[in-house]
Amino acid sequence: MNIRDYINQKKKEILIRQLTSDSFRDFFEKNESRIRTMLTYYECAIMQIETKFNVLNQEFSLSREYSPIETIKSRLKTMDSLIEKVNRYGIPLSVESIERNIEDIAGIRVICGFPEDIYTVADCFLQQDDVTLLDCKDYNKNPKKNGYRSLHLIVTVPIFLEHEKRDMKVEVQLRTIAMDFWASLEHKLKYKKELPAEISDRLVDELTRCANISADLDMKMQSIRRQLSCSQSEIDEAVDLREWM
Repeated sequence: MNIRDYINQKKKEILIRQLTSDSFRDFFEKNESRIRTMLTYYECAIMQIETKFNVLNQEFSLSREYSPIETIKSRLKTMDSLIEKVNRYGIPLSVESIERNIEDIAGIRVICGFPEDIYTVADCFLQQDDVTLLDCKDYNKNPKKNGYRSLHLIVTVPIFLEHEKRDMKVEVQLRTIAMDFWASLEHKLKYKKELPAEISDRLVDELTRCANISADLDMKMQSIRRQLSCSQSEIDEAVDLREWM
């Protein structure tokens, strides 16, 4: 067995281990090649968008005192997560249905220093002529009930294959450092199934309060950053104005 066949075999074993139902295993066995091809295309789309944000990061570093991009993360949904969404959405179990109905198979997360940086980065990204915006959910302006804040974009980006060009959907999340830390902890709580209900409810309430505290901290730090970036003449003008009032 050559190295490529060995890698493909290991990928297959990992994917199969993620499946918990015989019907899903049958589905995978019958569509193994198409599923692997689909996931590879989404991996290519992730690479395309990661490159775009890395290029923006380099340009920001040249043209600004600091770059609004702190970290770029990516992830490809596991088969287990895909199957869970198929069940939750009640969609047909087919490769075409999965591609058509699940928009976050490929995901990019961009971590920014301050809330206003989120919109600076998003605007620059969406201005690129090969990026098409399909949907936007602004949880900064309209936080979720649990306090979660972020900007979610569903976009398509072309990938260039040997004989064709394909437009692939990718979810791009932009959030602050504080909210990313909060979201990581909230995600862990979500999957702690063995917690007693009263403890789980209490932790959910505490996390909601923490989300609001994090959002308040983000705005205060942003205000400080703005003051630090003011010119001396602007600072003197503000002082004179306060004295006059």
